[in-house]
Amino acid sequence: MKSIITFIFCFTVSSVNLFGMAEADSLVQQWKKDFNTGININQSSFSENWKGGGSNTFAIGWFLNHSAKVVNNNWRLNSDLNLQVGFLQNKTQSLRKNVDRIFYEFKAGYRISPKWDFYGSTNFQSQFFKGIEYNKKNKLGIPIDSLVSNIFAPAYLTTSMGLEYHPQKSFYTRIGIGSLRQTFVFDERISRAGLYGLERPGDNIRNQFVFQYLMNIEKDIFQNINMKARYSALIDYFRIGQTDGIVHRLDANFTMKVNKYVSTNLQAVLFRDYDQDPNWQFSQILAMGVLYRLGN
Repeated sequence: MKSIITFIFCFTVSSVNLFGMAEADSLVQQWKKDFNTGININQSSFSENWKGGGSNTFAIGWFLNHSAKVVNNNWRLNSDLNLQVGFLQNKTQSLRKNVDRIFYEFKAGYRISPKWDFYGSTNFQSQFFKGIEYNKKNKLGIPIDSLVSNIFAPAYLTTSMGLEYHPQKSFYTRIGIGSLRQTFVFDERISRAGLYGLERPGDNIRNQFVFQYLMNIEKDIFQNINMKARYSALIDYFRIGQTDGIVHRLDANFTMKVNKYVSTNLQAVLFRDYDQDPNWQFSQILAMGVLYRLGN
């Protein structure tokens, strides 16, 4: 039964996306594109006799963002790509990554009223490099470095369809009545460990039929400070009412433009997925770097 539902759902969403793309192709000139990429660098060093304490550190990061939008009387189309990689090294530790993200989403929204759309979307998330949990104690109590993630281990593909509400230009909320979340774990070392909610150790794919709720806001809160915030909740239809049946994720990003080529960025992520860890996960990055931007 679940396989039949999955097939019907995927076929419907694919049809919506293809139909949306077909009409969008005839309106190529209406695509508004924005591309920016840059490098962030942070460095500190101390002399051997520095009494204030501290450790020599060096951090470097790279990011790339590309978005394309069409808004007309019939459609709201959106393509959003975000890539990030960062590494950190200090005197006492080897090179370690501090940020690693692959994110892409395409959404086709067909207007059914000035503020309401019927939409179909596809969202993909993964990472580039190995994720290591350092000094994790094994069953004998000995601290070791453990492999916990890798590229496509996990990777998440969420296809969704439902209604989207646009009360104002800078804010929208999405209700995905029919959504399929697929988890891929293609690194055998990780899949054999039975991580990320796989039904059996050694599995590579997990399918979940979920309800999606999403809120997104993007606006300039001051003349040179932009805020982007996105909250999503995925509720497993087969685990409704259970505390481990919902995945929360909040992404917040504040960008302050110093000038055309230099910007400061504060990024924070708050995340809870019981299939990864029963506790909340949190990350925060503050960086300053060089920015290159193109757009129309």
